[in-house]
Amino acid sequence: MTIQVLGHKSPDTDSTGSPIVWAWYLNEVKGEQAEPVLLGEPNTEAAFMLGRWDLPKPRIIEDVAADAPVVIVDTNNPAELPASINSADIRAIIDHHKLVGGLETKGPIDITVRPLACTATILIDLMGDDAAKMPKAIKGAALTCILSDTLEFRSPTTTDHDRKVAEKLAAELSLDVSAYAADMFAAKSDVSSFSDAELIRMDSKEYEVDGTKFRVSVLETTAPGVVLDRKASLAESMVSVASEDGVDQVLLFVVDILNEEATLLVPNDVVKGVAEKSFGASVDGDAVVLPGIMSRKKQIIPNLKV
Repeated sequence: MTIQVLGHKSPDTDSTGSPIVWAWYLNEVKGEQAEPVLLGEPNTEAAFMLGRWDLPKPRIIEDVAADAPVVIVDTNNPAELPASINSADIRAIIDHHKLVGGLETKGPIDITVRPLACTATILIDLMGDDAAKMPKAIKGAALTCILSDTLEFRSPTTTDHDRKVAEKLAAELSLDVSAYAADMFAAKSDVSSFSDAELIRMDSKEYEVDGTKFRVSVLETTAPGVVLDRKASLAESMVSVASEDGVDQVLLFVVDILNEEATLLVPNDVVKGVAEKSFGASVDGDAVVLPGIMSRKKQIIPNLKV
């Protein structure tokens, strides 16, 4: 049976590119039949990556069949995976997030979780010398993933190893990192065609803090004003999205990549309290700027308090 390689729901660049990279490795190096699949439409930056490297968009699936062989990359959280994931035959997990728990396997499996900024960095490490066999398109996908997850090395999750791997890939591809990253971020910042609800769900994850369920959404952009001009309508949609998705509150952080800060929308007193308790912020109005906040994984989620 074909192994399905998949990342998390609301696929960002890493959860789009890493399945492609690892499926290539399984097919071309390990001799195993594998297919990258997605759990939703890729975001604009991921779509840019597919177009730039002439990669076909992976098939989008809603669920997995019982006993279907799968490899999970870029998450280990059942809430971010298909509803039937525990009935599938999970063969491996490759990730860079904290362990959440809840996944069940049919036997011992290979699990690799490393404190690096990007799953693609881990994949290249696991390939070893075979990474040299990657064609340009696969190298391009891996580079895009690393530059995305590190925000071109601005994110506090960035390690020296992520940078080293990215710079090696860029050199092999004869790419200028800054110029290529600028093109990526421009694609990511073009959100004009998306509804408020789509923006909120585009890059979001569910987390529970002391009994309160949050959808924590992040919009990384080089043009924050475009998003913040929609504050009023976004605030209204945050209420409806929370209700539809079964969470108590939506937290929406607009990350300004170039100025290295985030703006948290504050639609109500609950979110105001979260901002004050979590980040020591003084809130006056419907938004608050949080200097230096860039990473949901390292700076936002660990600090959330209600």
